[in-house]
Amino acid sequence: MAAFDDDLRLAHVLADAADDLSLRHFRSLDLKVDTKPDLTPVTEADRAVEETLRSVLSRARPRDAVVGEEYGRTGHSARCWVLDPIDGTKNYVRGVPVWATLIALLEGNQPVVGVVSAPALNRRWWASKGGGAWTGRSLTKATRCQVSAVSRLEDASLSFSSLTGWEEQGRLDYFLDLTRSVWRTRAYGDFWSHVMVAEGAVDLSMEPELSLWDAAPLPLILEEAGGRATDLRGGPFTDGGPLVCSNGVLHDAVLTQLNGGPTPLRPV
Repeated sequence: MAAFDDDLRLAHVLADAADDLSLRHFRSLDLKVDTKPDLTPVTEADRAVEETLRSVLSRARPRDAVVGEEYGRTGHSARCWVLDPIDGTKNYVRGVPVWATLIALLEGNQPVVGVVSAPALNRRWWASKGGGAWTGRSLTKATRCQVSAVSRLEDASLSFSSLTGWEEQGRLDYFLDLTRSVWRTRAYGDFWSHVMVAEGAVDLSMEPELSLWDAAPLPLILEEAGGRATDLRGGPFTDGGPLVCSNGVLHDAVLTQLNGGPTPLRPV
């Protein structure tokens, strides 16, 4: 494994702090849950995790900007830490263990460090620019992530979060056509769909609309694992846009279908 840089080490320190806090509140009987203006839930754990990570960053990287789901943006530096304290809050409040803290460092608009830490699953995934993608519980005990070699849609496993967003964008028929073209579909949801593409357990994952903090570390992790992560036109992910992740080999065929192109025929 390549030598770790200070930013990657710091991202793991942040993830460790987040894991400790979020696990402490998980499945607690007195967990407080509020509803945000967009009608999504937010817990005291979301706020506590983001506050803690911001506090660490204010000491360790005082010149860097920070963008977080709960408290917006502070600072104006081209170096910006992006934080999602708990991705999968609806799972979190129901006691489902599929949730994670997402941490990324952007230089300009380019992610250079990304960490996804899912303590209730006892899993963590990370990448640094040019340093590969890895999974494990620490920097020193990790295995390399590598996307699958599946080369035909009819052999591919696809994961997603829900159908609602595709319907709202008028792309539901295109998405359903794609699900009929692949071998298997499962709605693992949220971050989990995408990191499983990075480690080769799933071949395709996609969501029609994600905020920056929902996706910031994912394109880097996918690309360092040998895959691709783009918008629906094959360009870079942008805040509020779609994210399509694949093993790379299948990417163009998937984009064609999601944009209403021809549906490959299944072999008889």
